[in-house]
Amino acid sequence: MKNTKKFFVGIAIGAVNIILGAGGGMLTVPLYKKAGMNQREAQINAVATILPITIISTIIYLKNGNVNFSDSYAFLLPGLLGSAAGAFLIKKIKNKTLSYAFSLFMIWAGVRLIIN
Repeated sequence: MKNTKKFFVGIAIGAVNIILGAGGGMLTVPLYKKAGMNQREAQINAVATILPITIISTIIYLKNGNVNFSDSYAFLLPGLLGSAAGAFLIKKIKNKTLSYAFSLFMIWAGVRLIIN
């Protein structure tokens, strides 16, 4: 992928992330796989890509007064624990299993969005 194309794909990932709330990972993982990474590498690198984008999104949301801290705190500690567990477990899960799990999650999320 040429640098110009990567630049515009990066803009799309950032826009999807801020509009959908971390949905940029759904674009980033397949793009990394297309670039030759296996599922595990793609998911790990997607998180590393999305982190700074999410920080910028959070700052913008905070400046605009869109963050409800009382709702956010309920998910913060369990989310941190889940991310630590996931970072440990991802090394032990086969790439094929990760690929199926990622695909099923994307399908489940899409169906839920359509139904709701």
